[in-house]
This record gives sequence, structure tokens and C-alpha cells, in this order.
Amino acid sequence: MPGIILLGLGPGDPNQLTREAWDVLSSADEIYLRTRQHPTVGGLPSSIKIHSFDDLYEDGESFDEVYAAITQKILELGRRDEGVIYAVPGHPFVAESTCPEIARLARDEGLVVRVVDALSFLEPTFSALGLDPYPRLTLFDALTLGQSHVPAFAPDSPVLIAQIYSRVVASEVKSTLTEIYPDEHRVQLIHAAGTKNQIIEDIPLYEIDRSEHIGLLTSLYVPSLGEGTSFESFQEIVAHLRAPDGCPWDKEQTHESLRKHLLEESYEAIAAIDSGDFDSMCEEFGDLLLQIMLNSQIANEEGEFTVNDVVKGVYDKIVRRHPHVFGDIKVDGVDGVLQNWEKLKQKERKDKKQEEKGMLDGVPLSLPALSQAQEYQDRAARVGFDWPEIDGVLDKVREEIEEIKRAETDFELADEIGDLFFVLVNLARWKKIDAESALRGTNMKFKRRFGYVEQGAKKQGRSLSDMKLEEMDALWDEAKKRE
Repeated sequence: MPGIILLGLGPGDPNQLTREAWDVLSSADEIYLRTRQHPTVGGLPSSIKIHSFDDLYEDGESFDEVYAAITQKILELGRRDEGVIYAVPGHPFVAESTCPEIARLARDEGLVVRVVDALSFLEPTFSALGLDPYPRLTLFDALTLGQSHVPAFAPDSPVLIAQIYSRVVASEVKSTLTEIYPDEHRVQLIHAAGTKNQIIEDIPLYEIDRSEHIGLLTSLYVPSLGEGTSFESFQEIVAHLRAPDGCPWDKEQTHESLRKHLLEESYEAIAAIDSGDFDSMCEEFGDLLLQIMLNSQIANEEGEFTVNDVVKGVYDKIVRRHPHVFGDIKVDGVDGVLQNWEKLKQKERKDKKQEEKGMLDGVPLSLPALSQAQEYQDRAARVGFDWPEIDGVLDKVREEIEEIKRAETDFELADEIGDLFFVLVNLARWKKIDAESALRGTNMKFKRRFGYVEQGAKKQGRSLSDMKLEEMDALWDEAKKRE
């Protein structure tokens, strides 16, 4: 029958060829192999004329290019009166790029496609590991994983990573996995599963690219990192809090009631950053994430949006606003990024047919005054409304101090002090300093030193109100020296 036969050669042992596959091969005059580099090839009927595409792997610049060339050649052969038999390792539709594409294009042309099923590498791998893949095993491709910065799967589920065919690939996979998993996380390398050469290595993750057995039939099994280590599991536990059998307090919350908690957690996260305590930062970021998840869950229950909409929205926004990273736009340094950012935001507002607003209208009025001032100045500077040199800022600082000295009324004094604060924020911006963080740091420094003065007075059996300023200054100087 003319057309294309897509035939699976099984995991590697000729004895594991299906009866259907053997019948097809026994009656065939010729077959085309994606590669001869598979143990089953040695057990094929000797009467068959074998062609392979191994030469394309040697000359091609990428796997995509090789697979596209193979696909086109098989389609061409499939148009002949005698058709073509195309055989691949494992199953034609498991960890195999060419067969699904050949089948799709062939059917579009009206060519007959017959699939001869086979054991894939999965079944003998599960047997080798003594593993039932249900209910949560994730399957992943090594090449895709190795090109990523972080694993694109939930670490609280076990994962089987296929096609670790070289130490280079193993090294790339390891580099990605260790962004999430500890170096000592125990994993299993499975080589030639289901064949007489089967080997399983139980080793720490950091050793996977040192194995001498890595080859074309190698896979990697990575056990779960543990319960509650994925975004999805956190989403589930928050949904449970709001469920009928959940927590009475959580079930009563609304966006409005959670507003103060969101603000408090934000400030606590900032305080943790200021402290430099990484354990506190980790904890406070978690508390902040909880507020986002709770609000998203409430919106989901009300049919407004889901947390996935939140993630997808910011994902798309990041890609859209970084064409210099994810596209072909060229920008000149950070200033170029920010200028292009404003242009993109203006275009977004126009596309959404939003009412035209000023550049500063999007800055929240609830921001702390220093942060608000710096954001105003940042946005204005992006369109060139700024002093050309820092000398202009310094001159303005001196000018505002003189105006404070000349102020005659409380209103004028408050106004001029506000102007001084504003220009000092601009000086911080010019020096690449976050004004809010700088003042918070000074506040904490004052608190720490004043606390030392208090303790010094207490050790002397005195109260601060009984001490002279000179005595308190002496303790203050001691605090500075201790730092």
C-alpha cells in the first residue's frame, strides 16, 4: 500500500520488537532509519536494504535542521508508488520529533500513514526503576531543559528526563537543575533500559556529567524535591484555606480586608531587605506571596480572574516590554531601556484605548513620599527633563538651603523644606541611590546608636533625662566606634 509506514524499533533489544513490526520488516525490501545507532538494528532481517540519515547529523548545524531535512525526504519517498518504511528507535510518537511532523504533513497531502506501534524507552525504564509513573511523573526533554535557566516543571513531582546522550548534555541539564535542587539530591541515571547492557547509577545530582556510561540510551530520573516545593502546591493549599472545610478566618476575607495585610507584609519584606538577614527575607517574601495568592483566589471564586491570569499577564508584559532581550530591538544601556519602556507603555495605553494620562499619573499616591518623589523624577528624566550635569543638582541643593534661611512664615518654611527634600532625592537618584532605602538605613542606624546610649545610661543607674548632652554625645561616639 503506497504511503508512509512509521515503525518503532523498540527500546533496544531485538526480542522486544512487536509481532506487527517483525512481520512488516520481514516482508520489506528496504527501510529508512533515522539512525543506525540503535541496538535493535543489528537484529533486523539480513535481507533488508538499510538506508540511514546519520550523515545529516554530521553535516547539519542543528537538530531542527536535521529533522526538517529527514521529514522532507520521507515525504518525498512516501509519494512513490511503493511508498516508504521509516523506522525510529523506541515508539514513533514518544520522544521522537520527526514522526509526528511527518504524519501531520503527510495527512495534509492525502498520503496514507500507517503507524506500527512499539515499546518506547519508558516501559523498560519504569521496570528498571520499579516505578509506577502514576499519579504525578513528569516527562521532560534534556535538550529543552539544558537550554533553560530554571526547570520548567514542578519540583514536588518526580521527573524523567530523556535523551541525555552525552556528557555535555548532562552538564547542561545539571546546571539547570541545580538552580532548584541541591547538589546532593539523589538521582538515578538509567542506561540502555530493557537491554542486556542495562545499568542504573544512584548518584548525587552534581555527579551526573561524570558518568562513563552516558550514551544514546541514557535517561535521568529525578525524585521529588519534597511536598510543598512548587507554586502549584502552594496554590492548592491557599484554595483549601478558602474551601468550605477551610479556615474560618481565611474564608471571611475580602480584597478590602486584606489590603492592610498586603501593606504590612510589603513593609516587613522591605525591613528584611534592609536588615540583610536572608532567612528573614525568605520568610517575608513568602508572607507577601501569600497575600497575592489569597487575593487571586478570592478573584477566582468571584469569577474575575485566576492566579494563572496574573502570571500570564505579567509574563506577557515582561516579554513585550523587553524586546531588546526577547526580540531584535537594540537599545543603548539602561537609559535606552527606560526610554523605550516609556514608549512601549504609551503604545499599550493607546492600544487599550485608555484615557490619555500624564507620565506621572501612574505613580501610586499611597507610595512613601521619598519613593514617590524619586519615581516622579525617574519618569521625567526618561524624556530628558533633567539637569545635564550633577552640578546643577548640587547648585539647587545650596539654593534651597538659602531659601529655607529666608523663609518668614511657617507655610513658607514647610514649602522650602519640602523643596529641599525633593532636590535631595534628585541628588540620590543621580548617585544611583534609592532615597527611601537610604533614609530607612539612617533611621535604623540612629535607632541602633540611640539604643546604645540608653543602655549606657542604664548601666550607670541613670535615666537619659538626668544626663547632660555632652555625656550622651560621649556614649554616641562610643556607639559609632563600636560599629
